[in-house]
Parts: sequence; structure tokens; C-alpha cells
Amino acid sequence: MRESVDVLIEKYKNNLFVIAFNICKNMQDSEDVVQDTFIQYISLKKDFETEQHIRAWLIRVAINKAKNKNMTFFRRNIVPLEEYMETLTFESHESSELFETVMKLPEKFRIVIHLFYYEDYSVKEISDILRISESNVKVRLSRGRMLLKNTLKEVWEDDK
Repeated sequence: MRESVDVLIEKYKNNLFVIAFNICKNMQDSEDVVQDTFIQYISLKKDFETEQHIRAWLIRVAINKAKNKNMTFFRRNIVPLEEYMETLTFESHESSELFETVMKLPEKFRIVIHLFYYEDYSVKEISDILRISESNVKVRLSRGRMLLKNTLKEVWEDDK
């Protein structure tokens, strides 16, 4: 027995998503697992005995793919910012506080601030690395500095 992929997707995509989400605890990874499961079904040239057999096979494949997703290098090595901060050493409490604040900036500002101040790259070098214009780098640096200034100003005012 070979069921149409469209029919199977309609019937089982939500069930497989829930199963994958219970394992991955991440919406994007769960969607990938469901998609990969159906891709594997399409590429499989096997006939199944019954629809229950197909369902059981889909569930087993989804579970295995979700477990594999959790075993990837990236997923195993994710460390929350707070734990990562504990492993770093800084010259002063202010340096630590500044780094933590930089790490909480939106990505486009955080990257240019980090490259400019921590890695000592020039504006030209950053524009080459990120493949954006030099003026865009300058704008991001300026806006990032402003966000840092406002955030740190609030923190310092709260300490007084």
C-alpha cells in the first residue's frame, strides 16, 4: 500500500509536529523534522501493509529525526548568556556589565560594536566582513552606541 503524500501531510502533519515539538522544544526545528519526515517518505520506495503501518512509520521517523536534531553540535553547545558570562574574566565589574549590555543589543548593532571595540576592526574592514557599506557600518555603530548609552544610563541611575 502506498498512500499519496498530500493525503498523508493533511492527515498527520499536526500530529508529527506535536511529537517533534515535545522532543525539540523549538518550533522551527519541529517544522524541519516534519518536512524531513515527509521527504524521507517520498524517497522511500517501500510498500506498507496498512495505513496504520504508514502512520507508525511516520511517527518513528519523526521521533528519530527530532532526537537527531537535538544531538547536533549546535544544539548540544548552546549556553545561556548568563552561564557564558560566568566563564569570562573581566578587568572590572564595569567591563563585565558593559559586555553583558552589548550582548543584549539587537544583532545588527551588537555585531558591529563587537567587531569595532572588541576585535579592533576598522569601519572599512567591518564593511568588507559584513558586506555592507561603510556608511551603514557607521550608522549601526552610532545607533548601537546610543542604545548602549541609554541602557547604561538607566542602569547607573538605578544604582544611585
